Amino acid sequence: MKKAIVLPAALLAPLLAAASAIAGDAASLNVLGFSADGKLFAFEEYGVQDGSGFPYTNRFYVDTATDTFVPGSPVRVRLDDEAATVDAARSQAAAQGEAVVPSALLAANPGYLAGFNPVTELSADAFAIKVNPRPVDPPIDAPLELRLEEFALAPRAGQCDGIDGVKGFRLTRIAGDAQALLAEDASVPASRNCPTGYRIGGVQTFFPSGGEPVYAVLVSVRSFGFEGPDYRWLAVTGRLQ
Repeated sequence: MKKAIVLPAALLAPLLAAASAIAGDAASLNVLGFSADGKLFAFEEYGVQDGSGFPYTNRFYVDTATDTFVPGSPVRVRLDDEAATVDAARSQAAAQGEAVVPSALLAANPGYLAGFNPVTELSADAFAIKVNPRPVDPPIDAPLELRLEEFALAPRAGQCDGIDGVKGFRLTRIAGDAQALLAEDASVPASRNCPTGYRIGGVQTFFPSGGEPVYAVLVSVRSFGFEGPDYRWLAVTGRLQ
């Protein structure tokens, strides 16, 4: 029988310190769904805020044609109580979101998770993805191919002071030799909290009955956090055809 290896406290302490030093807050993602006509896409992110320990949730409702928030969005809830639960925060946000779009209508139109690349994925390309828009074999749709680029971007005055490496992103759709620019930052939104990196986190598609198919590219945003890097989500939407 092999003996267990016990590290001396002097060696173990630096390892524990290193582990705590990189602790951050990676928000969980939940796709809420689409409106029946595909004109609206909704998702939520939730978790426990690093540093404070407060549970939070944010719900986003996006016009897929204009890639802008609809009235009443986003819905943000943070419970400033370490004893409060994430479920409690999510319940409050869900209740507020009913005034934007009823959850039952979104749940009836989930669409397809055509691709997913979370921050824990180490083998995939964080800056490129190519998917079949729906689970049909052999495919009957043209593939949806996307590329993401990061670039340095100066933060607004008084924002992110003393933080190096603030970045914006550019998202491009590839179709053969053609390219279409889907999104490109001109400035750093304050809501991103000093972003230092991005990755394509997923692609959700929807084929409404009698309507134009749509997609949502879910982008994971790495930002400067209190205890380590934080991760949040944003979406870029558009028409498939």
